[in-house]
Amino acid sequence: MACKYEIAGQEGQCKLFGVNIFDYRWLATGNKVEVKDPIYQREHIFMIWQVEIDGQIYQFAAGEFSNGVWGFYLQEK
Repeated sequence: MACKYEIAGQEGQCKLFGVNIFDYRWLATGNKVEVKDPIYQREHIFMIWQVEIDGQIYQFAAGEFSNGVWGFYLQEK
């Protein structure tokens, strides 16, 4: 899955797909993707997750850039 950076923020405070993504249960897909931190250009390996919001399934890559600071990536279209 080729991904593009979407948002970063403190744990518990990131809005993705119009909701606070931390309010939903994430399911691991078992896949990972290599992403680049948009500020420091460091490479990271993030897990690809799946979440159900209002009956719709979404996938995203997410992981911690640093302690409590999460980065989120969406699949490139």
